[in-house]
Amino acid sequence: MKQDIKSMNLPELEEAMKALGEPKYRARQVFTWLHRGAKTFEDMTNLSRSLRARLDEAFYISVPTVERKQVSARDGTIKYLWRLRDGNCVETVLMRYKYGNTVCVSSEVGCAMGCAFCASTLGGLVRRLTAGEILDQVLFTGLDSGLPVSRVVMMGIGEPLDNFDAVTRFLELVNHPDGLNLSMRHISLSTCGLTERIDKLASLHLQLTLSVSLHAPDDETRNGIMPVNRSCGVDKLLETCRRYDAETGRRISYEYAMIDGVNDTPRHAELLCEKLRGMGAHVNLIPLNNVEESPLKPSTKEHVRRFRETLERAGIPATVRRSLGGDIDASCGQLRRKQILERR
Repeated sequence: MKQDIKSMNLPELEEAMKALGEPKYRARQVFTWLHRGAKTFEDMTNLSRSLRARLDEAFYISVPTVERKQVSARDGTIKYLWRLRDGNCVETVLMRYKYGNTVCVSSEVGCAMGCAFCASTLGGLVRRLTAGEILDQVLFTGLDSGLPVSRVVMMGIGEPLDNFDAVTRFLELVNHPDGLNLSMRHISLSTCGLTERIDKLASLHLQLTLSVSLHAPDDETRNGIMPVNRSCGVDKLLETCRRYDAETGRRISYEYAMIDGVNDTPRHAELLCEKLRGMGAHVNLIPLNNVEESPLKPSTKEHVRRFRETLERAGIPATVRRSLGGDIDASCGQLRRKQILERR
């Protein structure tokens, strides 16, 4: 079977060139072509025809195709539904800000975490993406849109730390100076709280921003909306976050989806202050997006304001995430879910 060449790092490509009887520098040429968006080995015009033919015999280049593309008339947000090599689809969103363009990528086809407020998990996990397939989302979103990508957030479909090896390989690739050369400090990774994987990530000492999807300050509430909490609990998760902070020196951002009558009461706000006090935490309050299959509804603007003020009075920085792409199903998993339902 052909090997996935785009998921290979430079040392692995050098070994592959050596096995083909080629000089070491050929690996860097191939690597550069792949990270420029070459779709076939024939595009690699500074390689000999015989080498291109041998590469084509041994390897394949992952190239997603646009299944759907929706552009927001409100704010210019672009949502892609990419069709992968095996026919599965994943979502990618390009968001335009004053400081640059951010691409939100998926790490899996579907998700096994079962969060009650998220469309990504409907239908469960289908499979994990390769490092090359994650990279493709950044690469081809930039090429198709014609917009330079300056930041990446791993907050799309799937739990990134559930696909640990492919995700960390992607981070290595997207950060490489001969590739897209994106600074690790311009990359955010979001997790629902896989504690052992957070410890493993900390050991790598990457300078990315870790975002923890907390969404509730107590086990009773969090168990009801995030099944993953039943395996660890809020207190164990926060202990893990303290270790991550101490090990990496990087402040963690906590995501908190505001759900009407579920996690947005004054009691929840006060308890969250108690749990995060002294951690140097930043809380990102997220107005919940409506998911047709879910009974959960977004908090009122007044409840969001009151919640934020409670945090700020306790000395905990809090922001309310600006909602982008609401007119194009930009919330995670919605476009993929719509396509699946239409095909039934």
